[in-house]
Amino acid sequence: MYEHSHHSHDHSGGRALQRALLLTLSFAGVEFVVGWWGGSLALMADAGHMLTDSTALGLAAIAAWIATRPADQHHSWGHGRAEIIAAMINGAAMLGLVAVIVYNAIERFQNPVEVRGAAVLVVAAIGLGINLAVLKVLHGGQGNLNVRGAMLHVMGDLLGSVAALASGLVILLTGWTPIDPILSLVICALILFAAVNLLRTALGVVMERVPARLDLEDVRAAMHDVEGVVEIHDLHIWQISSERVALSAHVVMSDLEAWPDLLARINAMLLERFRIDHPTLQPELECVHACTHTDPQCHG
Repeated sequence: MYEHSHHSHDHSGGRALQRALLLTLSFAGVEFVVGWWGGSLALMADAGHMLTDSTALGLAAIAAWIATRPADQHHSWGHGRAEIIAAMINGAAMLGLVAVIVYNAIERFQNPVEVRGAAVLVVAAIGLGINLAVLKVLHGGQGNLNVRGAMLHVMGDLLGSVAALASGLVILLTGWTPIDPILSLVICALILFAAVNLLRTALGVVMERVPARLDLEDVRAAMHDVEGVVEIHDLHIWQISSERVALSAHVVMSDLEAWPDLLARINAMLLERFRIDHPTLQPELECVHACTHTDPQCHG
């Protein structure tokens, strides 16, 4: 029987992601059509940004659903890394979108077109309101990492709506159309920043990197400070998913009979202080450890 009791999935967060997805996706289509009709690359870029946010929200919602499946004989850790796969797909898609928008922005500098500033202004203002509504919906979730990551995407999209709004306003008041491709490149910078961070985090999990919020030696020192611990060695920390952190280590101690109590105290400290929820610890007697490290032929 496989256990998956260390992690509880946030169903309310999944529902918040679904509601945010419906809001974002529905308006992205409207924004793209008006941007195409109105000749605004900034508005179409913002629509593309909203589409990537919709993709991120959709993948996060699907991954959250897959992650609720229990561990089995083929996936003993459960299915939590589905969200990492989703993040990598989303990051790659965002990079592709940046390339397309940058190409079109350069083309627009060389061959300016008329932009209907009033239409851009109205739709960008509505988009800003939609983004604020999505942020409110996501804030209604219980703040798990999936939801917080989605909120970062939407914050970037909100800035994109502000850029499109500024583009429409400048064109309406001054007729200066270069502002449109300029601001579309600003939106590209936002997308690129989010995509690189997303891919870096996802690749860190795949490469079993120590989570950025943790320092290996700080954790080692904290474990060593627990009363009864003589030494900590073979310490490894990695992420199973974005929400689950695993640790393995050998704990050298002087009295094996004290192991159950010592194990409970170390586990409690790791969870409370470092939010490490899946430690696997192996006890070693001090005399055996000293012997094997001074003489490799010694077996205690």
